[in-house]
Amino acid sequence: MTLTLATLITGLLLTLLGVIFLLPSSAIVTSVKRFPRSRSAAYVLFGLGAAWFLFRIWHLSAADFGQYRKILFCFFAAVTAGAFFVVPDFLAVRGACVLVLLGAGNLLEPGFMNWDYGELTDFGAIYVYKLVVFTAVALVIYLGAAPFRLRDFLEWLYRKPGRAQWAGGVLAVGGVLVMLTTLAY
Repeated sequence: MTLTLATLITGLLLTLLGVIFLLPSSAIVTSVKRFPRSRSAAYVLFGLGAAWFLFRIWHLSAADFGQYRKILFCFFAAVTAGAFFVVPDFLAVRGACVLVLLGAGNLLEPGFMNWDYGELTDFGAIYVYKLVVFTAVALVIYLGAAPFRLRDFLEWLYRKPGRAQWAGGVLAVGGVLVMLTTLAY
């Protein structure tokens, strides 16, 4: 993946999230409010996150405990299956967190040890997308530990009319700005 593509993907995902909050459709609002406890979203997101994680476990190198990969794979596969029975609440949030954490590594890799690109005054353009990705990582670590906080945040966000549209506008504009930083590369 190139640095430009990683920045565009980051901006596009941020813009998409903003557009979801911008749309005042009752179907979208209901879906967003139900997302944290949605069983179908849990199966999709947690299943995808688990599959991606287990794929990474299966392809561990010898330097990363690759000689124990079968044991680790079986252990984490059992933990994944058990999560659907033992802790089924908020699995959609945890699945989304896993996907963001695994995706963040792929998005940050092109910018690793890369200080050459873009002068936006005293702040390099490359740091804009890195800041967004690291902020997302910090947020999903918090939400992974306390996923009920997303439910509380969504309740707060939709309690007052216009609050979700304002937040969506900020996210969408931020996403567009991140995508525009690719012009500085």
